[in-house]
Amino acid sequence: MTFRLGLTGSIGMGKSTTAAMFAERGCAVWDADAAVHRLYSKGGAAVEPIAAAFPDAIEDGAVSRARLRRIISADPDALSRIEAIVHPLVRTDRAQFAEAHPDGIVVFDIPLLFETGAEAEMDATACVSVSRETQEARVLDRGTMTRAEFEAILAKQMPNEEKLARADYRIDTSSLEAAARDVQDVLRKITGDP
Repeated sequence: MTFRLGLTGSIGMGKSTTAAMFAERGCAVWDADAAVHRLYSKGGAAVEPIAAAFPDAIEDGAVSRARLRRIISADPDALSRIEAIVHPLVRTDRAQFAEAHPDGIVVFDIPLLFETGAEAEMDATACVSVSRETQEARVLDRGTMTRAEFEAILAKQMPNEEKLARADYRIDTSSLEAAARDVQDVLRKITGDP
C-alpha cells in the first residue's frame, strides 16, 4: 500500500534538501519542477500544445523558460493559459509516478501543492519552513535573482503561514539537523513506529 505525502514550501525554504532526506530514508520522491523540465524538453508532452498557443516560446524544439517569462511579462493572461496546458500534464506525470511506486511512502515535492489543489490527492501534507530573513538570505545568496524578482515570486505564492496552517506536518529547515529530526519524526508518525 502507498502512502502519499505532499511536500511543499515557498522558495528558499529548503524543500529540495528535505526531499533528498526523504529519499535517503527510502521514500520514492517525485519532483514537480523536474516533471515540468521533462515536459518542456525536446519531445516533451508540453512542447506541441505550448507551441500552438505561444509559437515564440519554442527554441530548438523545446519550450524556453526564458521566452515564457518574457511572454508572461508582456501578456497578463499568458500565465493562466500556460497553466491550463501544463497543470493537467503535470498531474498525469504525477499519477504515472504513483502507479510505478505502489508500495511504501511516496513523497510528492510540489511547490504549489495548495495553490493547485493537489493536496486532495495526498494522504498527508508537510510544509518546510524557516524565518523570512533566512529564506530571503538563502535566495539572494544564490545570486540568480534580484530582491524584486524574489518579492514577485512570493507575491504569487500562498503565504507561508497559510501553508503551515493547512499542512499536517511542519518541517523546520533552519539547520540540517532540525530538518533531519523533523523528517524522521514525520516518517515515524506515518508508519506508527515508536
